[in-house]
Amino acid sequence: MRVTYKRLWKLLIDRDMKKKDLCAQAGISPASVTKMGKGGHVTTEVLSKICTALNCGIKDIMEIVPDDSSPQT
Repeated sequence: MRVTYKRLWKLLIDRDMKKKDLCAQAGISPASVTKMGKGGHVTTEVLSKICTALNCGIKDIMEIVPDDSSPQT
């Protein structure tokens, strides 16, 4: 299983926001956004700050999906 933040990127597009706008509004570092862009792990504190800044829930910004190499059932 892996985490994808495609929902966050779509939300930013829908709100006409850039990643740097998200950093400023949520008070998170660009490094955290870069990690998320690569599907990396970030702390729950970062996720909480994003949800608070965007007034949304965790399901609105991330999703857990099966690995591409996982067998299909």
